Amino acid sequence: MASATPDSLPAEVLGREDIRRALEEHDFAAVFALAKKYGGLSQNRIAVLCGLTPGKVSTIISGSQRVTSFDVICRIADGLRIPGRLIGLAARSWEHEEQVVLPRVERQEERTAPDAVPWQPGATAGMATHLTRSDLVMDRRAATRALAGVTIGGAALLDELEPWLQPAARDGRPARRGRLGRLEVAELESTARVFRAWDHKFGGGLRRKAVLGQLNEIAGHLEEQQTEEIEQRLYRVMAQLAGTAATMAWDSGLQRRAQDYYRLALRASHAGDDMQFGANVLAGMARQMLYGDRAHDALELIRLAQDGSRKAAGPRVRAMLHTREAWAYAAMGRVSAFERATGQAAEALGEADGDRDAEPYWIAYFDEAEFAGVTGGRLLDLARNDPRRHAEKAAQQIVEAIERRGPEARRSHALDWIGLAECHFLMGDARGGGDHAHRAVDAAAHTRSNRVRAQLGELYPYTVGHGVPRVVGEARSRIRDLLAK
Repeated sequence: MASATPDSLPAEVLGREDIRRALEEHDFAAVFALAKKYGGLSQNRIAVLCGLTPGKVSTIISGSQRVTSFDVICRIADGLRIPGRLIGLAARSWEHEEQVVLPRVERQEERTAPDAVPWQPGATAGMATHLTRSDLVMDRRAATRALAGVTIGGAALLDELEPWLQPAARDGRPARRGRLGRLEVAELESTARVFRAWDHKFGGGLRRKAVLGQLNEIAGHLEEQQTEEIEQRLYRVMAQLAGTAATMAWDSGLQRRAQDYYRLALRASHAGDDMQFGANVLAGMARQMLYGDRAHDALELIRLAQDGSRKAAGPRVRAMLHTREAWAYAAMGRVSAFERATGQAAEALGEADGDRDAEPYWIAYFDEAEFAGVTGGRLLDLARNDPRRHAEKAAQQIVEAIERRGPEARRSHALDWIGLAECHFLMGDARGGGDHAHRAVDAAAHTRSNRVRAQLGELYPYTVGHGVPRVVGEARSRIRDLLAK
């Protein structure tokens, strides 16, 4: 066992079940008390190591004040040398240098962590059961902890996903005889479709537990021995439900949980031999990375999706993947590469048959309106650094998206108006920006999406200042009122 860093918690203390539970629940009153009792750290020393005042540490230990700041949680982890996985964070930078080995305390959460689950159908079903059970009984403290969870990236994520490129291995596990028939599976497929359509329209996590309950039921059916056809269809339904659960979690701010469900969706699509939907899942993971300013990870995920689906992907799926690729290039400031990938997306979309039933239902949303909206959004990303070159083009694309898809796609519609308002502010048209900001607030009020609220919050600074037109000041008040609800 490697020796502990001086003044940090010894490895044997971090291996205790009580301190692990306290760390998992972000119960820092218990963490500090146990650090004093078993780690030999004084209250003053804890304060120094964690960048806190002794009085702050005292109020935390007494229970009169809770730690809720993400920054303070990170300082505690780094100050006491607590590995990120024990506290719901990504691996800390110093972990790679020290490689502290902790005593093994096997827990159910560790046995079913996504990166520890083999790529076998039975193991995937077990992973679904664990994830859904833990989410369905999540209390307020667990929800707070989930909000602080950080997504993983880099080699730790990408290496885990490589088996998606290989054929699924059958595990031949003994199981109870299942009696599910084609009619019942068709009903489950219809339910998955309804949930996906609802999420696409409204956003947010209002029906998230209903999706998780259905996902848990699918996992139960897969623990029985179904016919080969029924089993494959069940895994495809599981993949679609897990993808919807991931989007809902992400839209609710549960970033790490969203990533877990994306990983489950990818494994389920692999077990169901659905490479097209697997590519769609990887595109979702890439989008999550792009929102987290991890463009290089996003680009690697898209390349993995393109490699795995090259023979299976239809024109809409290929077009969607090219737009995600273009998004990554835009985030990197690679304008020529962005334009090349966008052109490839337009070419692929031009090959799509007018009959949307020719491709899977879940990609039908990707049409000329969606392409215009995504392209406009990426041009807006570039316009923030070079408005004179890109802002007007971004506005033109977003206007086309608004005109083509209308308000029925509520989340996308709201994001379009927010983007258009920002384009006009970047072009120096404050009055036009204010007018569009009002439309953005109107649209945002009809969606429960946290992502829409976050984008609206980023629009707010454009409305602040002395001497702004009256329409801008009024938009500022409406944005503030909506975000305060």
